[in-house]
Amino acid sequence: MSRIVERGFARGVTVDGRNRVSVVAGGKPSRVRQAENVPPSEVPDLPTTCDAVTVVVITRDRRTELLASLAELRRLPERPRIIVVDNASSDGSAGAVGTTFPDVDVVRLTENLGAAGRNVGASRATTPYVAFSDDDSWWAPGALARAAVVLDAYPGLALVAARVLVGPAGALDPTCAFMATSGIPRRVGVPGVPVFGFVACGAVVRREPFLDVGGFPERLGIGGEEAALSLALVSAGSSLAYVDDVVAFHHPSTVRDGCARRTMVTRNDLWIAWEYRSARVAVLRTLRALCRSVTDRAVRRGVVAALLRAPSVLAHRRPVPDDVERTLRTLDAARRSAGTGRAVQTLAGAGGRGPRVGMRDR
Repeated sequence: MSRIVERGFARGVTVDGRNRVSVVAGGKPSRVRQAENVPPSEVPDLPTTCDAVTVVVITRDRRTELLASLAELRRLPERPRIIVVDNASSDGSAGAVGTTFPDVDVVRLTENLGAAGRNVGASRATTPYVAFSDDDSWWAPGALARAAVVLDAYPGLALVAARVLVGPAGALDPTCAFMATSGIPRRVGVPGVPVFGFVACGAVVRREPFLDVGGFPERLGIGGEEAALSLALVSAGSSLAYVDDVVAFHHPSTVRDGCARRTMVTRNDLWIAWEYRSARVAVLRTLRALCRSVTDRAVRRGVVAALLRAPSVLAHRRPVPDDVERTLRTLDAARRSAGTGRAVQTLAGAGGRGPRVGMRDR
């Protein structure tokens, strides 16, 4: 069944204080502005149909937030197929979805796969593109259609990173702010701003290359998984781009464990550096983590957890190409200069010191 999208979405939208979107067909965007880095001449206008995108939502023990987010997703004019992957919830989330939204596909896992639950959903999708949402996020009307148009126009593009607006006030996610101003030169065949990271709940992937690189690594759980996927895709020859007029909303859940999260992010940052970054960067990241572990118990647990599996991680070491490593070092320097080293774990090898706004526990 074809999915109907009215012409004008994503190019004529306004956002109220609750991050709901009203549409002015054919009008000019208000707060959601047209991307400055994707000239109209490069990407054709939105089609009248969009059946190319499936939305995959991962969740764990957040039934209330999940149902609210699904209600927003089901209002989308694109009417995408929605697959919910339940990471072994104990609060009846899967049953509640089946009762409230019988047209939503639910996959009940018997164990918590964390971010890798998205791989399960993507493998069940039959569309060429897959958009990821969390149980506290959703997409703006027309965003999925816009992403599909961009991916259609750029065959070498594996991932579209959306502009993520956080909370009722619609604040720009810090990771998106950094991506938009990172200064990476535009390249032929890449729309918008070329990037080496993204926010998982604001990403649309080309399904085939995503699955070809294994998707999100299961061993990482949640925390820094975006960086690992970014480096895997880039190493495989694919591109990623931040496209400003593809918009997602994120209302971070209050259900989270900050200390456990910091431990996992520390461990994952080290594993990613050991597997993908140059030996020099990997050593420096390790030394910095060791220094922080002296005064931070959560970081200390993360360092110990990383070291326990160091041999297996190093056995699969596959450093990124030299040109990618040079760009990553430039991004590292830009982040330090901007004072954002605290928070951009979603960017490849960011090595930040703590959870960024809206980090999710799954």
